[in-house]
Amino acid sequence: MNILFICTGNTCRSPMAEGILKDLAEKRGLDIEVKSAGLVGIDDGDISRDAISVLKDIDIDISNIKSKAISEDLVRKADLILTMSQRHKGNLLLKFPFIKDKIFLLNEYAFNMNKDIVDPFGMGRKYYEETRNEIYMAIEKILDTRF
Repeated sequence: MNILFICTGNTCRSPMAEGILKDLAEKRGLDIEVKSAGLVGIDDGDISRDAISVLKDIDIDISNIKSKAISEDLVRKADLILTMSQRHKGNLLLKFPFIKDKIFLLNEYAFNMNKDIVDPFGMGRKYYEETRNEIYMAIEKILDTRF
């Protein structure tokens, strides 16, 4: 299975989700390919130091992830697209209407909740930790119930 996480710049939330899912899938022996991208991401850009740091706190290394801009190729190859906000989902559906059956909010797919994951960009480490924890719980729930 090929899973794609989407946020705004691919510097905070979606790289954290990518790193968390890769780590948990490996520990569970699951064959999942994971990528992330941003609606306004820059190819080969740096991700947030705070995102790297709060994942390092739970022994997940995402320091090698570079930001990517969303592309038609990425969405076509994905079996499942998980966005961090309703706005991301709406923008992607406008640009790529053919993905309507495989795109969900992360919290929608995990918990059947229409709830965005707040962007911690520029808000300090505490917010990055809260975002990490919310993403981690959602991904654990998905793996526990859908795999």
